[in-house]
Amino acid sequence: MSVYTVHEPPLRAADASADPQRFIFVRDGFYFWAFLLGPFWMIRHRLWLVLALYLVISIGIEVGVRAAGGSDGAIMLVGFLISLLVGFEAGTLRRFTLQRRGWRNVGTVSGGRQEEAELRFFDAWLRRPSLRPAAPPAANPDTPAMAPPPSSEGTGVIGLFPEPGASR
Repeated sequence: MSVYTVHEPPLRAADASADPQRFIFVRDGFYFWAFLLGPFWMIRHRLWLVLALYLVISIGIEVGVRAAGGSDGAIMLVGFLISLLVGFEAGTLRRFTLQRRGWRNVGTVSGGRQEEAELRFFDAWLRRPSLRPAAPPAANPDTPAMAPPPSSEGTGVIGLFPEPGASR
């Protein structure tokens, strides 16, 4: 069973809430195509910054290994290890790019396939209004942005522990 993170797109100017059809489910795990064809996979998913960093790091490591007198076998081994790392971290790279673009992580769901995970997520999303995006509260300029914490002087409470003698 695979685990997916669910990402909500940033709101468009005329929208009150995000369109569920635009949500993206990013699987956690190994991505074979990112391992095998890393740069093409990055282009397909529009991971431009990741692609640029990948090229700079790959070329830099290859030049460094050649300058150190490494053989062609060592260079191939390093290239293989970089590709393996990209395959394992492909989901993280996509989440990083989505976060940079303003997408919001709204949950995690598991499923045998992506379709099953989508059904599970949207079933829970429709049943629990707290999972759906809410309109931001209207700002009241007369109230302070943050209320001061209640004073615990004289109660003997330290940290996050409940008051002595309080019922559970």
